[in-house]
Amino acid sequence: MIIRRLIGAIFRTFFFLLILAVVAVGGVLYWGLRDLPIDDILSRTNSPIIALEATDGTPLVRRGPSRGVPTPYRDFPEHLVQAVVAVEDQRFFSHYGVDPQGIARAFRENLIEGRVVQGGSTITQQLVKNVYLDDAQTLKRKVQEAVLAVVIERRMSKEEILTRYLNNIYLGAGSTGVPAAARRYFNKPVSELTLPESAMIAGLIRAPSRLNPISNLEAARARSLIVLDLMVENGAITAEERDAARATVVELDPTEPDLGAGGWFTDWVIGEAREVAGGFGGAMTFRTTLNPRLQRIAQGVVDEALDEFGEEMGVEQAALVALRPDGAILAMIGGRDYQASQFNRATQAERQPGSTFKMVVYYAALKAGYSPNSIVSDRPVAIGDYEPGNYNDRFFGDVTLAEALGRSLNAATVNLAMEVGLENVVDAARELGIDADMLATPSVALGTSAITLLDMTGAYASIRAGRAPIEPWGIENFEVDETGRVFRVGPSRRPQHDLSPVLVDITGMLAMVVERGTGRRAQLEGQFVAGKTGTTQDYRDAWFIGFNAPLIVGVWVGNDDYTPTEDVTGGSLPAIIWNRFLTEVQTDETIDPAELAVAEEDENAAPICNVQLCAQTYRSFRVSDCTFQPYSGPRRLCTR
Repeated sequence: MIIRRLIGAIFRTFFFLLILAVVAVGGVLYWGLRDLPIDDILSRTNSPIIALEATDGTPLVRRGPSRGVPTPYRDFPEHLVQAVVAVEDQRFFSHYGVDPQGIARAFRENLIEGRVVQGGSTITQQLVKNVYLDDAQTLKRKVQEAVLAVVIERRMSKEEILTRYLNNIYLGAGSTGVPAAARRYFNKPVSELTLPESAMIAGLIRAPSRLNPISNLEAARARSLIVLDLMVENGAITAEERDAARATVVELDPTEPDLGAGGWFTDWVIGEAREVAGGFGGAMTFRTTLNPRLQRIAQGVVDEALDEFGEEMGVEQAALVALRPDGAILAMIGGRDYQASQFNRATQAERQPGSTFKMVVYYAALKAGYSPNSIVSDRPVAIGDYEPGNYNDRFFGDVTLAEALGRSLNAATVNLAMEVGLENVVDAARELGIDADMLATPSVALGTSAITLLDMTGAYASIRAGRAPIEPWGIENFEVDETGRVFRVGPSRRPQHDLSPVLVDITGMLAMVVERGTGRRAQLEGQFVAGKTGTTQDYRDAWFIGFNAPLIVGVWVGNDDYTPTEDVTGGSLPAIIWNRFLTEVQTDETIDPAELAVAEEDENAAPICNVQLCAQTYRSFRVSDCTFQPYSGPRRLCTR
């Protein structure tokens, strides 16, 4: 009797848990899929073909399947298909879109290594991310990804899935799709790829930028050997075929990189273009804000300065950003040599801005009712274990705010930040458009938070414009090639704060920094210049950000490995680069001053594509669905 009751209790508990699990899974699926237009999504066959132009129409780059024509499955060599399957999804031909064994294997390997060394996504799931969804790392997106992968497997053959995947996977150096990569790296059609070449291309999928054979041939070759081993393990080739392929030295025959001017800029702005393109699979031409003349001048000035001073000053890298007062990016230099390193030190390197951040502290003080002549104490300060000192350990007692900023006094700035309120300083930074992580601690006043050069330069653009936030942007408009219709894009958000109550004072204080403070090397003869220097601990980073009438320019110098420089301050090499750039821009007779001016709003211009407005208006599973998609129906047509 007792056993029977026990069995009954266990059965009822199991049944209850089973029902609970079914309800939970059903709830998760409903939550993830209730606003997912599956049929509409799967009607897309390719990622968008995006052409970028400079502001004068000069071609910059074209990203998308080769010539915009998807290659059929029959034109892909069998060894290419087998190489991709071996390295990305060995059970591709037997699973149903999601591979539990692959997930378990990846979990085990990552657990053993203590870090992520292997992914569990199938080729079908990767296709979903590359073409049908974005790559947001959220639970909802993972649910959608898994379900779509299963749906795709039921609706498409394995050959069709591979065809779409091979035409849309990014493979580095501006190449989207294997056909484009074959042309880019080997200057041949995909059908003529050899086994060693196919192995090299397949090996790029996991890390296309890092393994790009044009800039890192040895790493790409080493990865291709792993692919060949996996092909043997998967039964795709024999050991003899592998050995013959290993003995073949793969020679590159790269076509000219389709980068025009501004490789770092195009890498940055392509993300913005893809967001606008959303799921549209056609061809689109984007007119960007990049000014080729300014870009060439910027690269020349940075190269010249590093050649002249780099070794002596212990500086290997530099970055430069030039903005219009409305935030349009006119020039962007992300390092010394784009072909050697595509890492963008203007947008990806989060470094301490040092004293360039002090502008935010004094802006917050002026907002709180202080004036440039208000007095602040520049005496030694100790806040717990934190004891900020001044340059050369000199203190000046009671000083005005203008003097404290002009001399870049650390103690005075920390004292002022404490008086104004550290939370108010952080709020002021947010108001000016700085989105980096910042803690309301005393050291934040001296620029110890990690911030990109682009973000800091945008904050100074807010001061120059007299309204905030000025968010840097790179796309003026786009045209859908098949329709000829042009849509404006512009900044992603409009300024919300009027800075006019404090504008004269903060601008005047920054001008004093250049006139008789730490930024004197940035002076332009006969011109108004305002700005601020920045130097971090042990001289690891040096900055100068400043503006004159038409331009806001930020400069950073330092080393990727954080090695200290040879006592380089913001008022030395960065200010020199800043000065040389502005001088050349203003003396170049080929540059029309109108090119640097902010365009007047034209009520009769092309309609605006406002992604955020569309997302608010239409219920959608992702923001990019609300962009201009001419063949997806009026629900997603963004016209204002």
